[in-house]
Amino acid sequence: MTTTSAGRTWLCRVVMVAILIFIGYSASAQSLKRGSIRKVTDGVLIDKLDSLEQARADSIANIPDELKRISEKQAKRLADSLSRLARQKERARELGRLDANGNIIPREPWFADSMSLSKVCITSAVLPGYGQIYNKQYWKLPILYGTLGGSIGLWAHFGSKYRPLKREYDALLLEGMSRTEKLNQVQSKMISANTKRQVFMFSAAASYIYFLGDTALSYATNDVSDVKKATTLSIICPGAGQAYNKSYWKVPIVIGGMASMIYVVDWNNRGFKRFQNAYALLNDFEQNPGKYPGGVSKDEFGGRYSASFLKNLRDSYRRNRDLSILLTAAVYAFQAIDAHVDAHLKDFDVSDDLTVKIEPMFDYQYTQLTGNDAVFGFNLNLKF
Repeated sequence: MTTTSAGRTWLCRVVMVAILIFIGYSASAQSLKRGSIRKVTDGVLIDKLDSLEQARADSIANIPDELKRISEKQAKRLADSLSRLARQKERARELGRLDANGNIIPREPWFADSMSLSKVCITSAVLPGYGQIYNKQYWKLPILYGTLGGSIGLWAHFGSKYRPLKREYDALLLEGMSRTEKLNQVQSKMISANTKRQVFMFSAAASYIYFLGDTALSYATNDVSDVKKATTLSIICPGAGQAYNKSYWKVPIVIGGMASMIYVVDWNNRGFKRFQNAYALLNDFEQNPGKYPGGVSKDEFGGRYSASFLKNLRDSYRRNRDLSILLTAAVYAFQAIDAHVDAHLKDFDVSDDLTVKIEPMFDYQYTQLTGNDAVFGFNLNLKF
């Protein structure tokens, strides 16, 4: 019993010593943690931050109080705003809209004295004559408004004559398919009025396009590259960009292609309307035979063709018309792209000059071992 008690006593002493050693180690480890240094100076215990913690504390102290109080969500918004501002400055730098101090130069308003070519042309398209006012060519305004206004007025005048003649002509056709003197007279007047209407319609469109193109040609407020002018002119009028690039041989090709496509669209549209009208009349005759005492359809073919045949012709003309519209848009886009690329290639060196030039080269190269070392060599320039 005596031996057992002694063993327990020694065990308790060992445990107590281990606990004291652990507590002492933990305290020393805490004192070794980076962040503060304790030392006694003149009998006074002083806690001093080390250099890293002192720098962190100084950084936190320099942060404005407003930033200390922002939430995480507000911090993200602030970071997004700074990122967006950086992108805007980069974009402004690419466009040359940064001043000497690195500030973004605001865009010019629509009615400023130094608008861009695009804005002047867009405004002129909405307000005809604005381009001439902007370019200070006031003497052109009476010509513009006289030509455009007179053409629109005469177009409306002959249009008002054409429409009742067209209705009278259609009514006479429904009465019978035989050619009469009255039908010939109405048709002659209708064709004359329609021809004059179309002439003045094209005159109004031509004067509008001409003065819009004149706005782009006369623009001289800011420096504009030939590429932008050529592209703008080709968008305003097909073929104008090729003429500006002095590729005159392309102008009849572009104008001929556009005119051909417009004619094809108009031809298919007229065929679509013709067979649509014939199909509607024949369909009405088949559904309401009592309305036709003579027992004959009043369509232009006199019921010789079936409704399904007329319907197929109508759908065929409609498909061809829609396809022609898409092809016209493709030709228009292609000529604008051609003017843009051709203007770029005007400055491209296509000479046969193929030379090799060797020049001496002297420079410095930095290394960690020796610092700046002189480097000698040759530069080889190949021109082709």
